[in-house]
Amino acid sequence: MRVSPRPSLEREIKLSVPVGFSLPAGLGEVLPARTLVSTYVDTPDYCLAKHGITFRRRLEQRRGLWQLKLPSGAGRLEVELEEGGAAPPQALSDLLYAHLRGETLRPVAKLRTRRVGVRVRNGGAVAEVVLDRVSVLQERRVQQHFLECEIELLEGDPALLGTLEAELRRAGAGDHDGRPKLFRVLGLPAWAPPPMPPADAPLREHVKAALLTQVVSMLTVDPRVRLGADSEAVHQMRVAIRRLRAMLRALRPIASSDWAESLRAELAWLGGLLGAARDLDVQIEHFRGEVAALDAKDRGPVKRLVRVLERERRQAQDALLTQLRSERYLALLDQLQERCAEPAVVETALSLRDLAGKEFRRLRRSVHELAETPSDQNLHRLRIRAKRSRYAAELAAGTVGKPAWRFVEALKELQDVLGAHQDAVVAEDRVRSFLGRSQSVHAAFAAGRMVERQRQRRADARAQWRGLWKKVAKRGKRAWR
Repeated sequence: MRVSPRPSLEREIKLSVPVGFSLPAGLGEVLPARTLVSTYVDTPDYCLAKHGITFRRRLEQRRGLWQLKLPSGAGRLEVELEEGGAAPPQALSDLLYAHLRGETLRPVAKLRTRRVGVRVRNGGAVAEVVLDRVSVLQERRVQQHFLECEIELLEGDPALLGTLEAELRRAGAGDHDGRPKLFRVLGLPAWAPPPMPPADAPLREHVKAALLTQVVSMLTVDPRVRLGADSEAVHQMRVAIRRLRAMLRALRPIASSDWAESLRAELAWLGGLLGAARDLDVQIEHFRGEVAALDAKDRGPVKRLVRVLERERRQAQDALLTQLRSERYLALLDQLQERCAEPAVVETALSLRDLAGKEFRRLRRSVHELAETPSDQNLHRLRIRAKRSRYAAELAAGTVGKPAWRFVEALKELQDVLGAHQDAVVAEDRVRSFLGRSQSVHAAFAAGRMVERQRQRRADARAQWRGLWKKVAKRGKRAWR
């Protein structure tokens, strides 16, 4: 059984339209009319919908297709499986393991959509504009009707979406609340991340919101990590875990150690698994680019290195999936949701600004203690301390405001440069350990070129980081004075 995600994210604009609305004539190439019957499944308490996920079986001319739509940034990732059975296919249900946690999926709505549409081409951009007449079915009887217009970008410049939206609005289309059809039928609100409290809210509310935002981020990206087709998903989950660990660390002066430390230990376990996969993703992407920079006759050895890295990445994915199916992982998610919703912080005169300021001063002390020419290891440690300071600043930003966010922006620039330095160190080690063993002249030449390029990356980073640190220090003084 093959699970095949679409090669790109679903990028669309929804518009409301009045009764009697028709698509403007001459808009594009007319597409054949279609009738689609969709049965949506969820848990009794709509667990999937609450996380922005829709899961449906779509029938068209007796052909069945299961579709799973997952939040992904500003769009949604659509995963499809051609299987006509009425039961949700296990291959897709397995992607929802962390959300379902043993609960049974059941039908929650059945919709019949009569769709007309056009395909619009503008240079290299292609979009479809469709008008859907939706009937909500219950025991073969129509309970409700509504109209909806969608513009979906298939490829090319997203500016085409805005152009088509303007034309449809001139024809009478109006604002849409952005909810998927299922949400509209069930009367559910649009999915959104947890809201941030006002600046003057109690400290406990700011801590709760900051921590739960990262827990939601973990759960949102979890199915994409399991899918294994999106390296960015692994990065996003790893960053959420790092943020949680750094925030829990920064909260030590005002939080119960029993509440925070066991969570930090379990998050370190999970972060290590994700780190192994993420580090390989970074190296694979880099060396694929290096292949293109070599002459054709010299590419063979580096291509072999990429294949070795890809094999290691598949092994890392298998190890990661094993743990994501474990009771230990589910227990961690339960603990995160429970403890972050009720943070065990004490009443104190310390503020989140104080805690972030403390992390900044630790970072500043680390910089001052560095030698004039720091070792690679010490620059890597500095990068870790910079991340801790950044995430503590993000924790406090809701109460501090713009100065904190300006400090975070400066730290991100410093992190990126120190990260490029560390990536070059790891890449050089890879080149030496793999290509250095070969007796081939081409391999020796390629290894020399690669080592030279990694050293240049390191030199570039070393030339930049102190200037970026001055910017961080200046903004840190303003934010945490």
